[in-house]
Amino acid sequence: MNSKRLKYLGLALWLAGTSGSAAWAQGSVEERCGNLVRMNFASIPDAPTHVISAMLAQVEGLPEFCEVRGYITPQVQFALRMPTQNWNGKFLLTGCGGFCGSVYVEGTNDGLKRGYAVTTSDMGHQSTALDAKWAYNNIQAEIDFGYRATHVNAVAAKAIVAAFYGRPPRYSYYQGCSTGGRQGMVEAQRYPEDFDGIIAGAATIYYDTSGFQLLWSALANLDDQDRPILKSPQVEMLHKAVIDKCDAIDGSKDGIIEDPRNCDFDPGAIECKGAGASDCLTINQVEVVRKIYQGPVNSKGEKIHVGAAMPGSELNWLGPYIGDENTPPRYLGFMEDKFRYMSFSEDPRPSWDSRSINWDTDPARLGSVRAIYSGTNPDLRKFKARGGKLITYHGWADQSVIPMQSIDYYELTVRTMGGQTSTQDFSRLFMIPGMNHCRGGVGADAIDYLGYLEEWVENAKPPDVMIGKHIENGTVKFTRPHYPYPDVARYSGQGNVNDAANWKRVTPE
Repeated sequence: MNSKRLKYLGLALWLAGTSGSAAWAQGSVEERCGNLVRMNFASIPDAPTHVISAMLAQVEGLPEFCEVRGYITPQVQFALRMPTQNWNGKFLLTGCGGFCGSVYVEGTNDGLKRGYAVTTSDMGHQSTALDAKWAYNNIQAEIDFGYRATHVNAVAAKAIVAAFYGRPPRYSYYQGCSTGGRQGMVEAQRYPEDFDGIIAGAATIYYDTSGFQLLWSALANLDDQDRPILKSPQVEMLHKAVIDKCDAIDGSKDGIIEDPRNCDFDPGAIECKGAGASDCLTINQVEVVRKIYQGPVNSKGEKIHVGAAMPGSELNWLGPYIGDENTPPRYLGFMEDKFRYMSFSEDPRPSWDSRSINWDTDPARLGSVRAIYSGTNPDLRKFKARGGKLITYHGWADQSVIPMQSIDYYELTVRTMGGQTSTQDFSRLFMIPGMNHCRGGVGADAIDYLGYLEEWVENAKPPDVMIGKHIENGTVKFTRPHYPYPDVARYSGQGNVNDAANWKRVTPE
């Protein structure tokens, strides 16, 4: 008997022994939904759960569903929505972003429209996406956020789904980006039995050193008085210069850089030759740009993080890295919260200031929390052995989670799992030119990842190419093919450049 059947047999036995379990086998939809409040889910193995509310709901644009709200001990709050008609027999858990901290159930709407039973959680705490005070001297909350909450959310929600429908889901999927991408990678590495297929976008798997990269980039543009050195007009000019130099690498001048690693732009090329020019960068501004492209280093020039912001991402620096006279860079406070409350084994005082960071010694101090947050284990043998499929993706213009993280991890996985062919049997990475963090940008960022994953898991059709769309005001402006890394798309030189059919697959040297 395979592992999946054993898992479902165990779930059936749990249901049979659950108080009030007859509720799932009889009654109207309304009764079956309401009875979930009276069922005892406290004995779910490893995920003692309490259902606070369960009621039918109708939201415009969505099918009718039974919405369950509850928590998993000690403090993981979740929501679960199950369509009352035309359930596709599948389960989908959606991740969150930033520091999470709320049950954003609206993020599951797409899955619900497709007929999935859908769920999400707050990852074990209440906060905003940029606030980390919840983690201050709170190891349980850090463990929940690091790796436990997603797992127990999956276990508990699937048990409730089985109770409501009278049978467990046929397939279980996960999708998420950013922190949500990290959740998916952690699931594949630590809990390979939870999902048949995982979509992990722009995953913050190098969670310890990624904070240094963002803090470095925000501090790079502040002078001794915390005033911005590089400002919006210079950033826009810089971006134009980068595009002018590197746009045509893929054979098409379309404002999209195919692979920024091939762009050898030097900001010194637009350094001012004299005083008073408005179409150039001062020597101090050139230094800021070079530091951001370089990424954090210690006093010996040794890199602290995998990669840095890529050429072509400059417009995305505005806000996160580049503030103005009245507004500090957004990632300054974001990362100060991370270092104050959740990065070191002993949290600094809330008064800790980013200027006190020691680039030589502080990176090593994060080793103790790496085991909680990071998702960098390339040993995916168990996930592969049980038939799991993994789609990862990353936008080349991402300023929040550096694209080289995904490439570094994928190449490490290839070496660990026995080569490219062996890895692509179950895991494929897609690098999306011109895409920002998770979505948006000048590239073809609208991609039906879930549809491609379903075909792979259920019909053994791996995604040899994914077609992306660039949509503006509801209109498709162009389409592009995206191929599994390391392959890229190049314009064939014939036909409409805006049609994906006129692009070809190329394996770079």
